[in-house]
Amino acid sequence: MIFLDRKNQLILDEITGRGTVDHAPVYPREIARRALEVQCSSLILVHNHPSGDPKPSRADIEITREIIDVLQPFDISVHDHLIVGMSGVVSFRSSGLI
Repeated sequence: MIFLDRKNQLILDEITGRGTVDHAPVYPREIARRALEVQCSSLILVHNHPSGDPKPSRADIEITREIIDVLQPFDISVHDHLIVGMSGVVSFRSSGLI
């Protein structure tokens, strides 16, 4: 995750979890907890697809919406969710998914 301040300046980037070849557990409450700890105003989610195909899965889209919903009461926005694959990077924002 990339944590940003009100001016969209980097506060911190960190690995918040590791997965297997086909699954990475993500807990929106833990993302919210960490965002509050670092006192960010916004964040960018980033993960890779080991398959090489950066196309968002249904699970990727659903968890992104859950994270946005959990952060909303704290006035923390999700600027983007980037998925990295061998064939490139997909931006949720550019794709109209957020």
